[in-house]
Amino acid sequence: MEKRKKITLVIPMYYEEKVAEECYKRVKKVLEELKKYDHEIIFINDGSKDKTLEILENLAQKDKTVKIISFSRNFGHQAAVTAGLKEVTGDAIIIIDADLQDPPELIPKMLEQWENGNEVIYGKRKSRKGESKFKLLTAKMFYKTLNALSDVEIPKDTGDFRLVDRKVVDTINGMPEHNKFLRGLFSWVGYKQKEIEYERQERYAGKSKYPLKKMLKLATDGIISFSSKPLKLVGALGIFSILISILILIYALISYVFKLNHLSAGWTSIMVTVTFFAGIQLISLGIIAQYIGRMYDEAKGRPQYIIDKKINIKEGKEEKDEK
Repeated sequence: MEKRKKITLVIPMYYEEKVAEECYKRVKKVLEELKKYDHEIIFINDGSKDKTLEILENLAQKDKTVKIISFSRNFGHQAAVTAGLKEVTGDAIIIIDADLQDPPELIPKMLEQWENGNEVIYGKRKSRKGESKFKLLTAKMFYKTLNALSDVEIPKDTGDFRLVDRKVVDTINGMPEHNKFLRGLFSWVGYKQKEIEYERQERYAGKSKYPLKKMLKLATDGIISFSSKPLKLVGALGIFSILISILILIYALISYVFKLNHLSAGWTSIMVTVTFFAGIQLISLGIIAQYIGRMYDEAKGRPQYIIDKKINIKEGKEEKDEK
């Protein structure tokens, strides 16, 4: 008898008490309609201090396909997804956020593409409802900047919502790097990829957990993880600074020889020159510091996250080896 294929959903949660039950109902309904597949749902509580964990624990008591990983504190969205990927037992893994902006009802179409031989099926947003013009503009700038600097093209208007074949997940899990930018890694590993367009909805409830500060950190992680071009830019800025200095020197010599009075005041030109070069130096040091800081994080070897508890998850590889 042929073994039934299994689907695993990985759903990170951070202060989602208003969404948790509805999220479970929506994804469970979709999964139960897929009669030919077994399934499991892995919720990752990313250090929420509201009732998110309590709600998830109640769900896990009633439904043993619900599995929970709870962090000791907030470690971030990418760490939560990474933790979920470490525990998957399915053949097809679907990453989806809890806020229901990415529709679970798209999962059957993703599975259809997976059965056709595609190994990464990612959702591409045709529109993004309920988001400010500023958020849309910054997202557009993010992907343009990232693809301009990166050696690997990362699809525009995509997030972490995707279906990934188990062998792709195993490849990602085998990578030792600490700060993982997952949507970039899924592009970097290659394999056969396919996009599915969809309308992104407004949040079901609650507020976005990605303020500007976290968006900037995500952008920094993406650029530093997939490009050394900022370091090359530092060198280019150095050459540009030298050329400007030479031009200023030539101008000063001409003014001295021909007794021009343009430099009589002196103070303005000196201050402009000093602040210009100081700014370039500080920007250059900031870029280099980001790379050094990343190397420092990797060298310390600290875990990317700390798990406080697991529910309905077997220890070791026992369950994974059953497939």
